[in-house]
Amino acid sequence: MLRTAVIGAGYLGKFHAEKYARLASSHLVGIADIDKVCGQQVASNCNTHYFSDYRDLIGQVDAVSIVVPTSMHHSIASDFLRAGVHVLVEKPIASNLSQAEEMIKLAREKHLILQVGFLERYNAALGSVSDKVKQPRFIESHRLASFKPRSMDINVIMDLMIHDLDIILNIVDAPIMDIAANGSAVLSETIDIAQARLSFANGCVANVTASRISQKSKRKMRIFQKSSCICVDFQKLKVSHFFKGEGELHPGIPAIECNEQSYQGSDALRLEIEDFLLSVEASSPPKVSGEDGRDALNAANRISEIIAETGLSL
Repeated sequence: MLRTAVIGAGYLGKFHAEKYARLASSHLVGIADIDKVCGQQVASNCNTHYFSDYRDLIGQVDAVSIVVPTSMHHSIASDFLRAGVHVLVEKPIASNLSQAEEMIKLAREKHLILQVGFLERYNAALGSVSDKVKQPRFIESHRLASFKPRSMDINVIMDLMIHDLDIILNIVDAPIMDIAANGSAVLSETIDIAQARLSFANGCVANVTASRISQKSKRKMRIFQKSSCICVDFQKLKVSHFFKGEGELHPGIPAIECNEQSYQGSDALRLEIEDFLLSVEASSPPKVSGEDGRDALNAANRISEIIAETGLSL
């Protein structure tokens, strides 16, 4: 059984803590947070101990989840990695690429697991299409949400779009050759809505939209490839697979058939944490590595810089 801890007892941190507390492979040693009231409440709910200083957990744990503001990811993760502790850090991996590279190098030198918390990679709907995605030619994604003050420390590209960037980079598996992007601040001082068009070396093109000022939430991706289109609804845990059927829709035009599957009841966060702990126990690479986190951060940074430099608005 691995000794675990969660650093950060905010909205997402409390869910991490609940999963660790319930898993048979985990002994939740404690919860650390600078907010005493919040930290003690989560610790009490999970039947564990509260720590006001995360450094007091060093020497007592084998693996940690770091669920704090992005600006603190590098310093806290580095402290644990230097101490020989495996790390699952929420996305984005760090504030900048140099910090991400330092974390990756440190984990590699210490032979430790550094996993990045891209929760959608463990979405059952996405997982179900892995064997169906073959040489995608065009990808379209929309990730829309209402405004949440807790994400004010980062722009919408780092907050929401980065999920889809990570997925697209993983399934396209080719270098980005060109990016066009625009966006605008609406409710905050940074970008709240953005669109990007990514062109890849293998010819694939991806149009990515993200907004945190929408009245309705939406998390969908459509993947077009030869003879088929795969629509993944991350929110409803549903997949629609459109493909050429037998017969004709019109003379000379093949009929289109559709298979739909629903994956209700799956728990992506539990699967993510289980994968992390299994990787630690087996000393095997996690599904989402530090390098994956760095690559998604790099794409998100490039999009943010293009919008800032051009001053383009939607």
